[in-house]
Amino acid sequence: MFFVVANSTPPIESLHRGLVLLKELRDGRVLGVKEAAELLGVAPSTAHRLLAALCFDGFAMQDRDRQYRLGPEMRPEQVRGRDVGEFRTLVHPVIDRLSQAVGETVHVWVRQGPLLRWVDGVAGPTPSHVATDRWDRVPAYASAAGKALLSELNGKQLEEVFADGLPPARSSRITSMQSLKRHLHAVRTRGYALSIEESAQGVDGVAVCSKDALGRPIFAISLAIPSSRFDRSKVADYVEALRYAVEQTEEALGTSAS
Repeated sequence: MFFVVANSTPPIESLHRGLVLLKELRDGRVLGVKEAAELLGVAPSTAHRLLAALCFDGFAMQDRDRQYRLGPEMRPEQVRGRDVGEFRTLVHPVIDRLSQAVGETVHVWVRQGPLLRWVDGVAGPTPSHVATDRWDRVPAYASAAGKALLSELNGKQLEEVFADGLPPARSSRITSMQSLKRHLHAVRTRGYALSIEESAQGVDGVAVCSKDALGRPIFAISLAIPSSRFDRSKVADYVEALRYAVEQTEEALGTSAS
């Protein structure tokens, strides 16, 4: 038999406080740092750290008014307003054809705050292909897909996304908001993004993002290529194939829309 001991002290106080905030957000409450601090009886700096931790893992998100709401990890997964399973059904044939055409691994990503979330992938047809089962969340600024998505945001939006600083990345050359903005300006100008062993050793990437009718970035399709055979002279061909795949996916989404 198990007993619940009333008024017992939580064994891990910080975890308990984070869960208290999460339950409030789950119940539809919108919290500012001051409100969270008063709710927990802690200093605002402590409340801010707890909220930032929830945001980092997608359990909370900060809106334009710097208020905290329930994050995507606590909601049904969706891409462009669709259930993620339905989205995968639509996009998978497209990225399968792309993988066969270019001979490399293809991934589809969405952004969740400062991180990227892997949605779907197809392994390349060669024995030395990049694996598709080693990815979960990576810092958005340190990958081709993330850069493609971030390049469509303005300066204020970028500062909101990285309000708590740039999350650690393995070997990114981007180390500050200023350098990130400069880099994304170049990405925006050329219309695609590259990464050279920034999110994974021995892997280079090329990516293009999809935007909605209002120009908002939705998802990105990327190629993951072993650095040993990455050829910059082929980048234009890669980008053309990626753009066609994005167009095909957008058409599939529009065709099946009710």
